[in-house]
Amino acid sequence: MTKGTIRPDSTAITGPTEKIKRSILLIRGHKVMLDRDLAQLYQVEIRVLLQAVKRNLV
Repeated sequence: MTKGTIRPDSTAITGPTEKIKRSILLIRGHKVMLDRDLAQLYQVEIRVLLQAVKRNLV
């Protein structure tokens, strides 16, 4: 290996990271997550997540 090269380690990606990767969907060329998966990730109710989204629209 050359200096500065990072070797992929299969043990580095475990647990929560894998769950997040599995919840990302590809729809019409865009990566998306469902509101229920995001709410579970942030440990809030779906309704609370949607309220926050509505409050922070830009």
